[in-house]
Amino acid sequence: MNQGKNPLNDELLPGELILLAADIKQWGQELGFQHIGICDTQLEDHEARLLTWLQNNFHGSMAYMERHGTRRSQPAELIPGTVRVISVRMNYLSEQATPAAELMDHPEKALISRYALGRDYHKVMRRRLQKLCTRIEQATGRFAYRVFVDSAPVLEKALAQKAGLGWIGKHSNLLSRESGSWFFLGEIYTDLPLPTDQPLANHCGDCVRCIELCPTQAIVGPYQVDARKCISYLTIESRDAIPVELRPLIGNRIFGCDDCQAACPWNRFADFSEEADFAPRAGLDSSELLQLFSWTEEEFLQRTQGSAIRRTGYPGWLRNIAVALGNAAFSRDVVNALQVAIGHPSELVREHVSWALKQHSENEN
Repeated sequence: MNQGKNPLNDELLPGELILLAADIKQWGQELGFQHIGICDTQLEDHEARLLTWLQNNFHGSMAYMERHGTRRSQPAELIPGTVRVISVRMNYLSEQATPAAELMDHPEKALISRYALGRDYHKVMRRRLQKLCTRIEQATGRFAYRVFVDSAPVLEKALAQKAGLGWIGKHSNLLSRESGSWFFLGEIYTDLPLPTDQPLANHCGDCVRCIELCPTQAIVGPYQVDARKCISYLTIESRDAIPVELRPLIGNRIFGCDDCQAACPWNRFADFSEEADFAPRAGLDSSELLQLFSWTEEEFLQRTQGSAIRRTGYPGWLRNIAVALGNAAFSRDVVNALQVAIGHPSELVREHVSWALKQHSENEN
């Protein structure tokens, strides 16, 4: 946590803390956050659900989800002295991006999760949160804080729900009645005893569209996602081979999947982002699969610099595109590109290329 605690913070009166909380929300909006809320650190119910999820092995190979024990669900255990969490959200859906629905109708094109089309959100939001902390420090003097953007064992959706930013939907994403779910979350852990906001009621009702329309049926029940079936996990987090039975269901999704969000009726009210950093880069919103498959590792690193896509790594990138090419319509260009890659140094890539070639061999015959 940043620096030592300022004893002046202990002398802030309730009225002063109320005014400070209002100022923090105003400053946050000025920095480009669409909603800012404050909550305490009690997450017992969410901790129980997390432990059950881990016991079911729904986290797959994401060992880091269990490595930190209860520090994920007990903020003061992760950062001693934490009594409040300032939770923020920032819209990321770009109006400039080719609509995902159009790409799904063109299997020769690459479909990339909307959040990854622009600049890496970690850096964008972390800088804004740091600026917010600096502004708070100017008003209160030195105070203890730590900024997080999907970078530590933090139950960000649970905290955002408790801070009144929305509710956790049946697909496990945070939802807002005003803005849907196309937004990033970030947090400030702090020792400031700020007044807290009220959680919002759940408005999913009887709707199960996200469950019904998940391509791989990864949402195994309301509020329960088995990551081992989730396309986002398979194409981003996992470093292993994609299960053969799931490959045809992936279609042309080469990095992540937004189907459960796209299916949600609340996203009819989603706002487009005004952040230039989240606009599509390198033509990734409408690229041809063959074009991306032809990238060398050097080109991959160059063209994904500052992008969340780097997370999958170059072998994972080729693995994912090989699956998409196996699902694409038969063409001699596709087969030729796959045949060139059959000798790739990575066994992971070779296996998926072989599978893709087999699909086209069967289709050709």
